[in-house]
Amino acid sequence: MTFKVAIIGRPNVGKSTLFNRLVGKKLALVDDTPGVTRDRRVHAAKLYDLHFDVIDTAGFETAAPATLQGRMRAQTEIAIQEADLIFFVVDSKSGLMPDDKAFADIVRRAGKPVVLVANKSEARGSQGGMLEAWEVGLGEPIPISAEHGQGLPDLRDAVVDALGHARVFGEDEEDEDEIAVTEVLVGEDIADPDAEHEYDDTKPMRIAVVGRPNAGKSTLINALIDEERLLTGPEAGITRDSISVDWEWRGRLIKLFDTAGMRRKARVQEKLEKLSVADGLRAIRFAEVVVVVFDATIPFEKQDLQIADLIIREGRALVIAFNKWDMIENPQETLAELREKTTRLLPQVRGLQAVPISAETGRGLDKLMDAVLKTHKVWNSRISTGRLNRWLEGILAHHPPPAVAGRRLKIKYITQAKTRPPGFVLSCTRPDSMPQSYVRYLVNSLRESFDMPGVPIRMALRASENPFAGRAKKRS
Repeated sequence: MTFKVAIIGRPNVGKSTLFNRLVGKKLALVDDTPGVTRDRRVHAAKLYDLHFDVIDTAGFETAAPATLQGRMRAQTEIAIQEADLIFFVVDSKSGLMPDDKAFADIVRRAGKPVVLVANKSEARGSQGGMLEAWEVGLGEPIPISAEHGQGLPDLRDAVVDALGHARVFGEDEEDEDEIAVTEVLVGEDIADPDAEHEYDDTKPMRIAVVGRPNAGKSTLINALIDEERLLTGPEAGITRDSISVDWEWRGRLIKLFDTAGMRRKARVQEKLEKLSVADGLRAIRFAEVVVVVFDATIPFEKQDLQIADLIIREGRALVIAFNKWDMIENPQETLAELREKTTRLLPQVRGLQAVPISAETGRGLDKLMDAVLKTHKVWNSRISTGRLNRWLEGILAHHPPPAVAGRRLKIKYITQAKTRPPGFVLSCTRPDSMPQSYVRYLVNSLRESFDMPGVPIRMALRASENPFAGRAKKRS
């Protein structure tokens, strides 16, 4: 059985740096600006031979409950309740602050085992700050450097002493470690092009929720999981990290990724916002289905279309959610207009699923998930080579490729080489001369004939091999 450790402390003491060190990946955003972390994040961690779950939290701040800092503090208090052990982190470089003592009292009242961690102990003059940490009354401070990985053996021994040998080294359940958010190849190779594919609706699904700031992304995820898991509020740009949340929908495991709002590139000046947007882009590449949340009161801003285009270029399955539908006065008329705009402004994914929802009231969430599932099935679809070539025969008879420079282009055959998204290889003569308009015609006909709406379709043109290439011409 595993245990949970919550990393607690005031802003800018190095909690996220310690979190990244323990999980072995740079998952949490780290910056010199105080208060970077806002939502709590949970991940599997390892400290030498100890395996546990670690919770990164927002810095403790004294503020009214209704303010953003107050809501962040409430999230941290939830993390304290969930944890079996608390790492109370202080900054030995700057020494003890009045807030440290106040927050130490809150941690002490929780009645959980505590390890006092004196971070930044590699800095010159940090010895005095480390000794000051005794004043908080949480036992002996463990000097470490989360950034440089110093002092971790002592931290490991302190964990064993705090929880006991039996609790720490009990039989661990093997949890599947979260896959690192790194480069993901677009498309999966098909081993047997002639085989049809059965969709497996028991496999876990990864869904990223993206959009402009203040569109209601975090509110949507909270409504889906029916829990105040993510920090929300009227302020724009609350979310900074891409936070993953595990959820089960109709018996299916789903990992939801909340991302930071994406503004126009020209407006993104601060380093922290650049890091947040980059983190969101990694979440898009890691996801299978991406839900783009549009504000229904001001939809189809230029940034909305750029986000959708980015997702299509990345080859992800795309679903649009028109949020704040409870604020629309003429819903039927507005919906017809929005769907017409969707078709006109995003022609590269005909049949795109667009669902009106209200994350505030919970309206339309089941329809949204049905649209996600339908799009995911299409994204995974596979068509046998036989069916494809029978379709191609009909297409060529009805509308053959045009002649270029007085010579007609010939198409030999088509096969599906990849799924996720569907990717096809078209064997033809002079692929460089094939007009893009004819390729689009083939893609749209393919989409319509095999019922593949709303997902990107890749079409690669290949020249058929010439069996006589390279042979010297015989002289008569």
